[in-house]
Amino acid sequence: MIYLDNAATSWPKPPAVAAAMVRFMDEIGANPGRSGHRRSVEAGRVIYRTREALAKHFGLADPLRIILTPNVTYALNLVLRGLLKSGDHVVTSSMEHNAVMRPLRALAEHGIQFTTARCAADGSLDPEEVRRAFRPQTRLVVLNHASNVSGTILPVAEVGRLVREAGLLFLVDAAQTAGTIPIDMEELGIDLLGFTGHKGLLGPTGTGGLAISPRVKVEELAPLVRGGTGSRSEHEVQPAFLPDKFESGTLNAVGFAGLLAGLAYLEERGVDTIRAHEVDLTRRLLAGLRAIPGVTIYGPDDAEQQVAVVSFNVAGHTPADVAQALDENYDIACRPGLHCAPSAHRTLGTFPGGTVRFAMGAFTTVDQVNQAIQAIGALDD
Repeated sequence: MIYLDNAATSWPKPPAVAAAMVRFMDEIGANPGRSGHRRSVEAGRVIYRTREALAKHFGLADPLRIILTPNVTYALNLVLRGLLKSGDHVVTSSMEHNAVMRPLRALAEHGIQFTTARCAADGSLDPEEVRRAFRPQTRLVVLNHASNVSGTILPVAEVGRLVREAGLLFLVDAAQTAGTIPIDMEELGIDLLGFTGHKGLLGPTGTGGLAISPRVKVEELAPLVRGGTGSRSEHEVQPAFLPDKFESGTLNAVGFAGLLAGLAYLEERGVDTIRAHEVDLTRRLLAGLRAIPGVTIYGPDDAEQQVAVVSFNVAGHTPADVAQALDENYDIACRPGLHCAPSAHRTLGTFPGGTVRFAMGAFTTVDQVNQAIQAIGALDD
């Protein structure tokens, strides 16, 4: 199979990921932080090493400020629902995923307002659009680092400077960039970084997290869930210290063992190397699609300005028909439709029909990209 659905989840994973998960199940298997026996202690070591690797990956000094969650959606909800109060105002962009838009719509029913900074038709964002949306009541700016629809990379560093000058907090959704673009939270001015483990970080599904910079007053952030943490069990109130305040219930320890192996692969190969590989693949794909009559490409159409995600349509074919033909006739996996991001598609002018999305990854090859281009060119044959 030619797998071009890495924006949904990366595949294949490095072989060490599955091996680490099997080892955890076979040789450790215990609940981290819930007992004092050696297997529970070793499970706790796996979790802590995962925090250390994630903190290093995002330029965060304190591993305890890495909150482990089931996915990035949980992490984003943790911030949006745990930080904001009635009367607060939020600025976001028109390219956001429903992981941001749906919580904001729900919070709007409880006195929290938000302004959507309008992006250009290619998904790009002028930082001044964000600044102009600031109000006295603004508390938070939330942006995706790169669009899951068009791949457009938003100007996070520039917005981060504006946010800090205004004394606000900055939440970034790194679902499409963690593991594929170098991220240093301090350099980019990011206060809160939501990430998922199963995409560019090359781990399994069911893993993700929230990285919290020292600028954030943790006492102002309420837990999304409360319950057992394995600590302070004599109290019936939630612990106030990190990471326990935000990690109730048993963690997906076997999944985080796999994520730790994915992070080790990234460390060895290098995120810069993967980024260069994906830029090359994106450049080849864009050039090939551009040469096919009837193909319309959405987004920057510039490999340097996007991650390895390309959305397009083929004249005379619905996105669903294209994806089905690619799957059945060419063994190519991709994703058609609205990609859980209707606001982004409205910005691109592709709502309600959606697009066909090709999303390449660390293990996609030049030959696979060439075969995909040929398949699109042969659709009408």
